[in-house]
Amino acid sequence: MTQAALATSARPLARLRDPVWYQEYGVYLAVAVVLVFNALFTEHFMTADNLRTQLVQVAPVVIVALGMALVIGTEGVDLSVGSTMALATALLPLYLGYGLVPALVVALLAGAAVGAVNGALVSLVGLQPIVATLALFVGGRGLALVMADGRLKQIVNPDLLSLGTGSFLGVPLVVLIAAVLAVAVAFLVQRTTFGRQIVAVGGNRSAAALAGLPVRRVLIGVYVLCGVLAALAGILATARLTASDPSSLGTLMELSAITAVVVGGTPLSGGSVRVLGTVAGALLMQLLRATLVKHDLPDSTAQIAQAAIIIAAVYVARERRSR
Repeated sequence: MTQAALATSARPLARLRDPVWYQEYGVYLAVAVVLVFNALFTEHFMTADNLRTQLVQVAPVVIVALGMALVIGTEGVDLSVGSTMALATALLPLYLGYGLVPALVVALLAGAAVGAVNGALVSLVGLQPIVATLALFVGGRGLALVMADGRLKQIVNPDLLSLGTGSFLGVPLVVLIAAVLAVAVAFLVQRTTFGRQIVAVGGNRSAAALAGLPVRRVLIGVYVLCGVLAALAGILATARLTASDPSSLGTLMELSAITAVVVGGTPLSGGSVRVLGTVAGALLMQLLRATLVKHDLPDSTAQIAQAAIIIAAVYVARERRSR
């Protein structure tokens, strides 16, 4: 065999040892492996009904993770997304008496307000994102509980409930909304000036400011978008659960969203936003948890497996930066 032929045959093996390859495509390979495993060893997993259920369950995580990906793309993080979901679900019963549209607008505006506060603390006050968003991580859920009098409230509005249980052409509305938002965020990142500014600010904030980019406006805008998407996820989760429960809705959602973003290949150091990878990361975590449940393994095992995947994703990202 000639040297050229040997080099050609060795290329696939070299790619498998390359951290860049794993960061770019590893999450898709992992999703494929989980699906193949379930097709072979998990009874009734690959049925249409079960796959539909998995997509419905992961849709709110995807929506929140899309906003988190934008924030992480600026080298930030938003720990308040779960509390924002709680605020949205607490506000819905208070305003549904005025109609569905006013209730939705108020809930989404609450998400935008949370994002604006976070963005102002980061861009104007100069706080670290983890510190700035930690305040509303704690206080936001407390405010939601005050609004709801600490009680779970049943939702009976049929128009709102249809968002959680309805479908269009056989596709659940929550899944369809998540897919449309993923396409919209991908377009925002790749095809708009604002998207390029997000990447530039995350890559080097000082250089972006010296280049004349509106750094503060970009940061505030990113956190506002993250807040609105979190509020929307809270609305859809409330519609699916048919109840407003600010004490539990959105709990640990910030960790699920960050996990999806990191596993999907977006570096915590900023400067890049991988939208499709984020969607695949959320799907991988959902499929992994469902697989372990189907095999009668405790949820703690799923948490350990997720932790291992996170560590692997961070390690691969570190290896890529060191090259």
